[in-house]
Amino acid sequence: MSFPNPVRHITFDAHDPYALARFWSRLTGYPLEDSGPDDDEVLISPGQPGVPGLLFLRVPDTKTVKNRVHLDIQPPSGTRDAEVERLIGLGASVVDDRRTDDGLGWVVMADIEGNEFCVERGAVERGAVSS
Repeated sequence: MSFPNPVRHITFDAHDPYALARFWSRLTGYPLEDSGPDDDEVLISPGQPGVPGLLFLRVPDTKTVKNRVHLDIQPPSGTRDAEVERLIGLGASVVDDRRTDDGLGWVVMADIEGNEFCVERGAVERGAVSS
């Protein structure tokens, strides 16, 4: 039996929802929905049924502790290491490098507002797709 995904959005608190949405749009490839820099809510969506969008909401609070929930990013093409370099170029930072000498492991990163996420080995590196 198949069940529809009940998760509609994954929501991030943000000081600047538009800037944070633009960062995650470049990370995921999800387009920005109609919104502007002054909007209090900004959505990026894959436009596929059953796949949640990312919603960014303006809040006055500053992030002060480690996330209790985070996203794990698996590059659909290319390598984990190339994706880490690409994301650094977008403004992300490395929080903790968990890569191992045998090529396994992941990298804990933070987006432009400090929200942690992990970058895992790419699909090709995992053998999930043929190269």
